[in-house]
Amino acid sequence: MSAQDPKKELVEHLPAMRAFARSLTRDHSAADDLVQDTVVKAWGNMDKYKPGTNLKAWLFTILRNTFYSSIRKGKWEVEDVDDVMAGRLSVKPEHDGRLAMEEFRDAFSTLPDDQREALILVGASGFSYEEAAQMCDCAIGTIKSRVNRGRRKLQELLKLGDDEELSFADAETLAVLNTPGP
Repeated sequence: MSAQDPKKELVEHLPAMRAFARSLTRDHSAADDLVQDTVVKAWGNMDKYKPGTNLKAWLFTILRNTFYSSIRKGKWEVEDVDDVMAGRLSVKPEHDGRLAMEEFRDAFSTLPDDQREALILVGASGFSYEEAAQMCDCAIGTIKSRVNRGRRKLQELLKLGDDEELSFADAETLAVLNTPGP
């Protein structure tokens, strides 16, 4: 038991903590990281330490629990030396999508009202050609034609090939462009 300030006493236990961490990790760098994590946790939870109890035991318990938590967490992590996995998980920067969306909105606004309406109903809203035809009070063939002409015009305005998609993944917009033809 020590009557001194636990924060000052903590510093005295650093060498013993490093030795214990090295015995657990078997790696000097990992041991130093573990001690640092332990100190940060202990410092942040110093209000939970009961003065007059064994500070060293309390610190070693935090260190040990931190170590085993990282082991359990590590079982779910995948080592990705060549960044292959990270490359598959990466996302395009938001600004690219915003620029493409503005370009799409501009192109979409130039379409005739009937084509925009058909593309929104069939492409973005997911209605069938039959349902859209009923809503617009016209023949199914007319809706199919409007969708096809609108889609072709958008591809032309956005300079997309038949098999190309926009560079952002907005589902509704892609649905408008990828609506099947008549």
